[in-house]
Amino acid sequence: MNALPKPKLRRKRLSEELTAQLRKHIVDHRLKPGDALLTEQEMMERFGVSRSVVREATKALDFLGIIDAVPSRGMILDEFDFDRVSEYFGFHFALSDYPREQLFKARMVVELGSLSYAIDAIQTNTALYEELRRLAEAAPDSGIAAEWIEYDIAFHRRLVEASGIAPLISFSDLLRTFFQELGPYLSVSRTVKDAHLQIVEALRSGKLELATNVLRGHTYWQETERT
Repeated sequence: MNALPKPKLRRKRLSEELTAQLRKHIVDHRLKPGDALLTEQEMMERFGVSRSVVREATKALDFLGIIDAVPSRGMILDEFDFDRVSEYFGFHFALSDYPREQLFKARMVVELGSLSYAIDAIQTNTALYEELRRLAEAAPDSGIAAEWIEYDIAFHRRLVEASGIAPLISFSDLLRTFFQELGPYLSVSRTVKDAHLQIVEALRSGKLELATNVLRGHTYWQETERT
């Protein structure tokens, strides 16, 4: 009987291992924005790597906006910018072959989790309610699926943004990947607009359970249209 082939394990590059060590160093030492990181020489000596490995690892952290090189001070921790990092979340989702079910569940966690905070925001911000209402009413007149997808993405992304929670907003680009998967199978229907309007009015009235049920039913319908 032939033995099953062993799964191929991806071996981390030295620069990736060093990046992980630097993240651990930052957390363990409770470093804050403005604090100095280790110097190149200290990294080489502490972790036993070459200068080229150090520069590759720190370049990755700089790319993510975690550290910044400051003349005469070396590398320091930067103010973390969720907007900058979020640009790459959607790109990652688009390239990765996630099962459709996982994309659907991730979308539900993000959107449903944002609703209670969106209610609080709308209760105190009339302009936010009016903006969401306009987005909901801006359904396209055509029967072109691509236009409806862009309309749906714009509404749901703004709904998540209404929560005001930056880390949560960073995952809103998951919506585009979800709809790219869904698009070829999506049936255009005015019920999409109706659901959006119901969600907005439920939020304005402080009816979290109603908003949750409409959103869950709306997204579940979209998923069943796909299958």
